[in-house]
Amino acid sequence: MTQSSTDSTDQPLGELEVVHEFTGPMPTGVSVSRRGRIFVNFPKWGDDVRFTVAEIRDGELVPYPSQAVNDNKSQTDPDALVSVQSIVVDPADRLWILDTGSPLFRPTAHGGPKLVCVDLERDEVDRTILFPEDVALPTTYLNDVRFDLGRGAGGHAFITDSADQGPNGIIVVDLATGESWRRLHDHPSTKAETPPDLRMVVEGRDFVERSEDGSTSPVAMGSDGIAIGADGARLYYCCLASRRWWSVSTDALIDRGLDDDAVAATLIDEGDKGGAGDGMETDDQGRLYVTDGEHNAIHRRHPDGRWETVAHDPRLLWPDTMSVAADGHLYVTANQLHRQDKYRGGKDERQYPYVLFRTPIDAGPVTLR
Repeated sequence: MTQSSTDSTDQPLGELEVVHEFTGPMPTGVSVSRRGRIFVNFPKWGDDVRFTVAEIRDGELVPYPSQAVNDNKSQTDPDALVSVQSIVVDPADRLWILDTGSPLFRPTAHGGPKLVCVDLERDEVDRTILFPEDVALPTTYLNDVRFDLGRGAGGHAFITDSADQGPNGIIVVDLATGESWRRLHDHPSTKAETPPDLRMVVEGRDFVERSEDGSTSPVAMGSDGIAIGADGARLYYCCLASRRWWSVSTDALIDRGLDDDAVAATLIDEGDKGGAGDGMETDDQGRLYVTDGEHNAIHRRHPDGRWETVAHDPRLLWPDTMSVAADGHLYVTANQLHRQDKYRGGKDERQYPYVLFRTPIDAGPVTLR
């Protein structure tokens, strides 16, 4: 029997709609407001980044909340954005900007790492929370953040520290007081897996850091992806370099009277999620979404434990950050992270455009208030 060329190629699964194509710096984060405004960010990893946060308006990238806020005077500027890894619209429809304070993954210092709240009605910075140096360590890389506004007077934020050269963990922020503290500090669940325990393969190549001389070292980024359950009871997280994911009690994370051993006692090993990746999300039906950079895919787990693939497509070249929007779609950036020069022997093999996609999921965002 003769097969057509279509039959003999990898078949896509699910629907992907192109929302925006990027021909400048690579994006990581995306978040969509309740009114449908789309925000993206560009960390300073070596590209020419003129603004690290933007809004997509009429197909164009507009510095957000202004160019002035994106023009930092130094790496420790407390009043401007330095290098943003993640942006998230919270259940109150405020945009929170997670600033690593670490361009090119340099050591951080007080004033750089911060959590910035932007009022979307006024398009102005409403509040900036700086992290003390015993919370945002010199090695810390603030990666992703989620919010539960129903616990405490002003709610809490949960942030992953994905440092590849220092301790990993979860940072908790009391949004009423601005106080912050570390949890699961360098716990094994927050650490990257390395060969021979994990061999990541993307586009048929080992996903490792590769020097020009051909020598390699493992990808060592720890706790990265993060999501909060629809009922707020558990926080889910994963390392970029791992196929496993974990959950922990949110009550334990915010209880200052518990030590780290007591917090760790609430951990659940959630098992193998099907592939290595750094994106996680939740919808209002209690389904959990994970990105799979090894297989160009997005999967989700139902509350009953059943898994399904939401999208698999050769265009999903490293699906990174996801955002569940009120329009019933899941938005995701595909940024070719694995093709950067540090993973390809000093040769940048990324190709324009990077893409923001969306796929229908018939669900909305979690509203923990």
